Amino acid sequence: MMKIRPRKIESKERMKYLDALYTAIESLKSREEVKSFLRDLLTESERIMIGRRIIIAQRLLQDQSYDQIMKEMRVGPDTIMRVHRWLEDDNGGYEKVIKNLEKVFESRFKSKDKEYYDPLSFKGLKRRYPLHFLLFNLFDKLNDSNKGRN
Repeated sequence: MMKIRPRKIESKERMKYLDALYTAIESLKSREEVKSFLRDLLTESERIMIGRRIIIAQRLLQDQSYDQIMKEMRVGPDTIMRVHRWLEDDNGGYEKVIKNLEKVFESRFKSKDKEYYDPLSFKGLKRRYPLHFLLFNLFDKLNDSNKGRN
């Protein structure tokens, strides 16, 4: 598919395309439907880039410094600045999503026996992909059972 520059599309046509996207997203009813749609619509790289922008926005709203974000996420200052500019726009879309995201994470924390794990941490990855970490998980279980004996 040929890349199209938004400035070269007539306003009416642009609105039609964007309306199709927004309506498609609005029609989704569950997290699974959203995941399937985004997997079909975007490449893995595009999905990761969008997720990273959301986390950058979250960290900026938590008043983390550019340096801290750059080190932890291995992103350049231009990316952080772009997200920062989007946060400062009057639309408020990022802030609303971040607040909702934090509520979802909070509810997961409460429903997981008060044990929250960062999904990007090693512990989170082990929990999310148990077969990939089968040996680690087996050793953890052995250690836990040995602790109970002592």
